[in-house]
Amino acid sequence: MKLRVSAVQYHLHTIRSFDEFARQSEHYLKTAAEYGSEFVLFPEFFTTQLMSIGDKHGNALTINDLPDFTEPYLELFSTLAKKMNVHIIGGTHVIRKQNRLYNAAHLFYPDGTVEEQAKLHITPTEVKEWKLTPGEGLRVFETSKGTIAMLTCYDIEFPEIVRMAKAKGADVIFCPSCTDDRHGFHRVRYTSHARAIENQVYVVLTGTVGSLPTVDFMRANFGQAAVITPNDIPFPPRGILAEGETNQDMIVTADLDLELLYEVRQSGSVTTWRDRRTDLYPDWERELSWS
Repeated sequence: MKLRVSAVQYHLHTIRSFDEFARQSEHYLKTAAEYGSEFVLFPEFFTTQLMSIGDKHGNALTINDLPDFTEPYLELFSTLAKKMNVHIIGGTHVIRKQNRLYNAAHLFYPDGTVEEQAKLHITPTEVKEWKLTPGEGLRVFETSKGTIAMLTCYDIEFPEIVRMAKAKGADVIFCPSCTDDRHGFHRVRYTSHARAIENQVYVVLTGTVGSLPTVDFMRANFGQAAVITPNDIPFPPRGILAEGETNQDMIVTADLDLELLYEVRQSGSVTTWRDRRTDLYPDWERELSWS
């Protein structure tokens, strides 16, 4: 089984309307469609661009205003997924449920179905400044091209949650991210490589670029997309199928071959998933089969 993925280095800049946001998003999707991509990943918090539209007094909107765009956001990407016959991981968008705010990744299927996965691990800034609430459970998603998971930015820094995703059957982890400096970027990037090695899975990662001068905590962005593999033959030695140019407005595209994952899990130079010492620490496959 093979699938083609594209990761968008989404350029944040001030806009005046939802239509501008829609046109920019459609531009990336049309570009990915020209490459024949079947999955397109947008970054975490890319819909904060909508906050730059501002109110009638010219002031930027706040994080509490962002959920007001949820309905048009869902309609836009559901329509584009059907129109282009593509799976869209629509970055993350802040939603409101029972008076709480969640940073949620959304999967838009080609038939218009929409699924969501709230971010499970919340950074101090998200807690203190934006009062976000962590998600309650991990899901994986069946597609016509295999099983995937959506783990957002900080989530990828926790080995246990990716172990659980793999135990649930995920072969590809899509990781929308948003980091404002090199330190944060490299934390997410390095741990993405670690998770790919530990679990013998693909990790598709991307982040925001550009800036939103009027939006607090979104004034600086440091991002680069990458399609990451285990470090073993027959994959690239550095474990990178494709990567973008840092902080540039662009898309990266690569083909994922799931059969190669299955081969290295059975007979690779190392077999990290098979060689887990489950006598010393939890076997998530067994734990999840009991739940």
